[in-house]
Amino acid sequence: MTELLQNLIDGLGRGSIYALLALGIAVIFGVMHLLNFAHGELITISGYAAYAMFQADFSWYVVAPAIVLVSIAASLVIEWVAFSRVRGASDFTLLLTSFGIHFLVSSVFILYVSASKKQFPRPGWVTNTFAVGDLSIEVFDAVVIGVTLVTLLATVALLQRTMFGLALRGAAEDFDTARLMGVKSNSVIRGAFALSGFLAGIAGIFWLMRAGNTAPSAGISPMLSGVIAALIGGMGSMRGAVLGGFVLGLAEVMLRSRLPDGIAPLTDGVVFLMIALLFIFRPQGLITVARAERV
Repeated sequence: MTELLQNLIDGLGRGSIYALLALGIAVIFGVMHLLNFAHGELITISGYAAYAMFQADFSWYVVAPAIVLVSIAASLVIEWVAFSRVRGASDFTLLLTSFGIHFLVSSVFILYVSASKKQFPRPGWVTNTFAVGDLSIEVFDAVVIGVTLVTLLATVALLQRTMFGLALRGAAEDFDTARLMGVKSNSVIRGAFALSGFLAGIAGIFWLMRAGNTAPSAGISPMLSGVIAALIGGMGSMRGAVLGGFVLGLAEVMLRSRLPDGIAPLTDGVVFLMIALLFIFRPQGLITVARAERV
């Protein structure tokens, strides 16, 4: 039982980051019907901003909020430079645009910075643990879970109790009707990208803390994890995105602990097999979305 509880806590810690990434992807998909494969580049850009700040002798107390601000700004710039130009285009065009942004950002850092990883210090408490009975809990996991819960509650409050949240939810349900009722498409879309950037920034803090480095390809892994989590939960469902993130995190940790030592390195392959089976028997994901209109 102790081992199971330990794995649950570890899985929730990992799944919390996935949930934030998946929710950011789901927000954009809801209003634009865009599966944003450039979402991970927000972490890449934030990682290099963090590296530059560490070179200037700033501490994590300053770098952490800066990561969030850089992520929000990068998300808005990407929307303005790229996605606003193809708004109303086909899904395939939007998808190609997101891939183009990914390769462009990676190429810029390879050409003008370096193709190698850039190291920066991790907080000393990242590897610390504390005991609760027989459990040994990482301080990092406890902080990630706590911050994620606060972020999710704040996001729910934003969506449920503000005019922007009402407009965003209405746009996700039926954008054409929302516009007829006075919702300004530009404001909603830019607000969605800002919210997506905020969520990516919070996830990016912990992703970069644990990694202790950044690289031109740093955004690929978080992007894939976020997309997979969103697909598991049901693309277009914000609740499903959060659920999918926790499911993916728990699945990874549980499999690593339960699989025999000989095949434990194949955990990612087993996870993908399970996801493939999920899509075969429930292609709509864990939560069914009745409708998601593209602007």
